[in-house]
Amino acid sequence: MFVYPNPDPIALSIGPLHVRWYGLMYLVGFLGAWWLARRRASRPGSTWKPIDVDDLIFYCAVGVILGGRLGWMLFYGTERILADPLGVLRIWEGGMSFHGGLIGVLVALATFANRRGRQLVDVFDFTAPLPAIGFGAGRIGNFINGELWGKPTDVPWAFVVDGVALHPSQLYEAFLEGLVLFVILWWFTSTPRPRWAPSGLFLACYGLFRFAVEFVRVPDENRGYLLLGWVTMGQILSLPMIVAGLWMLAVAYRRRQPSGNYT
Repeated sequence: MFVYPNPDPIALSIGPLHVRWYGLMYLVGFLGAWWLARRRASRPGSTWKPIDVDDLIFYCAVGVILGGRLGWMLFYGTERILADPLGVLRIWEGGMSFHGGLIGVLVALATFANRRGRQLVDVFDFTAPLPAIGFGAGRIGNFINGELWGKPTDVPWAFVVDGVALHPSQLYEAFLEGLVLFVILWWFTSTPRPRWAPSGLFLACYGLFRFAVEFVRVPDENRGYLLLGWVTMGQILSLPMIVAGLWMLAVAYRRRQPSGNYT
């Protein structure tokens, strides 16, 4: 077993300004997505241009920050809104919901597609492999913050926190939702796929990974288990993603419509 090192969540201090590792993880995610998207846009036959990618990442950054924070406050921290309404703006303190961020990004992508005259599903498919870098980096930020620990365990890779051995569920998610999800989606989208297929695979894979990790993750204290003594809010929010993703994959390969992301 490992002893949790209690790293300093502040990466850099300049006078009264504190730069936190959690915030830097979001920067890593955005820069990684921007670089990967530009690589894809530069491929022969791509209908995307570098300026499209620059604007796309800006829209997504706004959507994920606002949606992620608002989603967390609504799904997991309603009481905090009532006690401290301005707390919703302090994202550097942690507390971001993937499902809320997903909704925010979908709204942002819809706005981008409308303004650029693109098919919304093509924008979804183009961005499908991009968020995984941010997911992995964000979970590492959770680990540095010492939050979102899993249940007590005796597995040899557990971390001892305050004398209790716990599942490092943040690192499980960093591996599954970050590295594994990225490898799957980046490989899958390396060749043209039917419309809806990349988006469907993203939803199905993320939903399955998150649903699985919830079995060893401790639910939020103010929510607990919502059904049957083991179903969490994360699983309830992930189940529709799995169903929708599998449905989209079935539709994609039944219709086999060519993607608008390639000439």
